[in-house]
Amino acid sequence: MPADRRIRMSPEDRRAQLVALGVAALADRPLDALNVEDLSAQAGVSRGLLFYYFDSKQGFHREVVRAARDGMLNATEPQLDLPPLERLHTTLAKIVDFVREHRSTFVSLVQGVASGDREVRAVVEEAEQIQTERVIAAFDELGVPSSRMLRVALRAWVAFAEQALVDGDLVAGPEGDADAAELLAFLERSVLAVVEAATGPLPSAPPLVE
Repeated sequence: MPADRRIRMSPEDRRAQLVALGVAALADRPLDALNVEDLSAQAGVSRGLLFYYFDSKQGFHREVVRAARDGMLNATEPQLDLPPLERLHTTLAKIVDFVREHRSTFVSLVQGVASGDREVRAVVEEAEQIQTERVIAAFDELGVPSSRMLRVALRAWVAFAEQALVDGDLVAGPEGDADAAELLAFLERSVLAVVEAATGPLPSAPPLVE
């Protein structure tokens, strides 16, 4: 057995290690294909110990999804010092880049909404709500009047954008740059169109960021 597997860890560190291994595994397989036996072996612990820390396979999946979600939200956090439309542009660019670099992880998060586990769905839906609030904040600064219809429209747009990012089949590296730029421009145009459909013309009709 490799020496690093014999290192004793605190329960908190061991939990963190197992979750990190689960998040890394999402890079090449969907959530429901995570193999707890393989991940336990990588960590040098028994399958029973993994269940001791997480109660069940579903409990482990929830923690993996939560960690992956937090990683995505941190990687795509808006730059609050930027003007609203520039901030929206850079945030969408970060999201596109995240999908290019972590496609399988993103797909697992999007598919988590359809999970049979209510708590997994709640974790993913919370991420979608946070992304919705980020978009709403940008348009609020532009003077777009807040309304129930605007919130409904932008929440629906977030789900629409997620599916477009999945179906866009983006790839990392220079060979995917053109497709990424085209999808980014599409997402910017679509969110402006959705806001105008919900509220009418934007107050200052600002141009898209080039």
